[in-house]
Parts: sequence; structure tokens; C-alpha cells
Amino acid sequence: MKGIKIRGTGRCVPQGVLTNQDLSQRMDTSDEWITSRTGIRRRHHCKKETLTGLSLQAAGEALRKAGVAPEKIGVCVVATVTPETLVPSTACMLQRELGLAEDTLCFDLNAACTGFLFALHTVECLLQASSRPFGLVLGAEVLSRIVNWEDRSTCILFGDGAGAVVVESREGWPSIGAVMGCVGNDRLLHVDGPGSGRPPLLSMEGQRVFKFAVEAVPRCMDQVLERHGVTADQVDFFVFHQANARIIDLVVRKYQIPAEKYYINLEEYGNTSAASIPLVLSELEEQGRIKAESRVLMVGFGGGLTWGGALVEFAEGAYGDERK
Repeated sequence: MKGIKIRGTGRCVPQGVLTNQDLSQRMDTSDEWITSRTGIRRRHHCKKETLTGLSLQAAGEALRKAGVAPEKIGVCVVATVTPETLVPSTACMLQRELGLAEDTLCFDLNAACTGFLFALHTVECLLQASSRPFGLVLGAEVLSRIVNWEDRSTCILFGDGAGAVVVESREGWPSIGAVMGCVGNDRLLHVDGPGSGRPPLLSMEGQRVFKFAVEAVPRCMDQVLERHGVTADQVDFFVFHQANARIIDLVVRKYQIPAEKYYINLEEYGNTSAASIPLVLSELEEQGRIKAESRVLMVGFGGGLTWGGALVEFAEGAYGDERK
């Protein structure tokens, strides 16, 4: 059996920024109210940018950093709940724009905020049968299109962006040992689709989702650690879905994770759903905080309700020496 490692990362966020102060001019809220409850101060929103454009930039950066030519990609999966079109998929547009081979498996995947981890696990499985060893995995969202600006409890949370990783599959490398699950619930986090007769606006019961998250994240972490036969002390870095700073703080305290082993970028980006974990990975790689041989435990949760976790290692990319 083959396992995968990450060879390179990339990201792209829109230039437009919406601050808490901006929101306070539009509705009854304040910077203090938002920050104290979520940890969010800013979020990037698309004006002229598109989901495909963000994805293309993030993917191109990941390929460059990995030192992998587009024609060597065997699988491309984009995790998103906000595609520009239902057909064709965002992944198919990336095939054309990046110049991926025509027999590359390309499709979009919807597992809400857990989508990137579902996509990573899917690519690991598909590369087992691919004649090419590399996969392209993205999380990309333009959530500003579907927020309900009349609902101040949710519209303050979400931002736009895209993150990408290039993975390599090799015999003898460890599997990411993904732990995935879902329980069908169409009320706690919901967006109507075509044919419903209702506008596709996001609705969420925040307190109940918060309760679900603080139970699901530790359970998922425990299962991933047990599957790999390691302790939390043996993990180099922890990457959590960036939904709410209080959720991350609770998990950090439970596992006594030192500050140098986790990262929060909510203040700048807000909740970017499927894009949040790869955005963190890209920033950490750029800062040199994760590098070749780093072992990273990732955990996500989201609508569905879905949850997932995985332990992944980094391999040398094109700029491997710079990250040491």
C-alpha cells in the first residue's frame, strides 16, 4: 500500500477586506462583540475575483513550490460548497487552465467545512490506482455569495479564499489514517439548493454547532492518535478548522498543546469553510514552522454534520532547503 506526503502548498485570498468596523456601520454590532465571541476581526471578500480564479492561483503556487509539472498530476479534487457552476466542476476548469492531462480525475466534493480533509483522503485512495504519483487537493470558497446579511449572528463569520496542496504517493510512506464521519442533519447548518424555491442563503444554529464541535474535535483527535499509535506529544503541529477561537482554545487546553504547536488565523480570514485548513498549512509552510518530516494532525468539522481528522507528513518540495 502507498501513503502520501505533502510536497507543496499554495493559497490565494481576495484583495477586498471587510472589517468588524465596516460591519458595525451596516448592522447592530461592534468590533468588541464580534472579536470576543469569535476571534474574528477581518475577512476577505470577493469583488471581482472568482472561485476558479482563486483556485487557479492557489494551485499554481502549490505546484511551483512542490516542483511538480501539471502533467504529472493524476487526481485533482476541489472541496467547495460555493462553486460558480454546478456543471462544469471547478476541478474541470482547473484541468483546462493548468494544463492537466485529459485523463486526470477531476471533480468537486462537498463536505462543508470538513471538505478539504474528505478530499485529501479521497485523493490518497485514488492515487493507489493512478499511473501518476501526484495529486492536487484544494479547499476553496466564496461564502460572501451565500451569507444572509439580515442575520448578524452568521454574516459576521465567513470569508472567501482558496488553499491548495500537492501530495505525492509512494510505497512505504505512511497513510494519513483518516478518520471521517457524518450524521445527517439539515437544520443546524443549511443552504438551499436549486429547485427549492428559496434563495441559497446560509443559516446556522450557532450554539448547537458549537456544542457539536467541542465534542467532535477531541473525539476525532483521539481516534486519529490511536489509529497511528502516537501521543499528542509526538505530533509536531496541530491544524484545526478555523471556525471559532473559543473552540480551538478549549481543545488546546484539554490536550495542553503548547503555543508553538498550533496556529490561529481567524483574526484575518474568518471562517473560510473548506479553505481554512489549507490556508493555515500554506501560511505555516511559508513561515518555516512546518517543513520536511513535520508531522501535522488536522481536524475539521462542518455542516452535514461532518467531521474528519488525519495525520500527514511533509516531504521535500522544490524549496525544501529553504524550509529547513
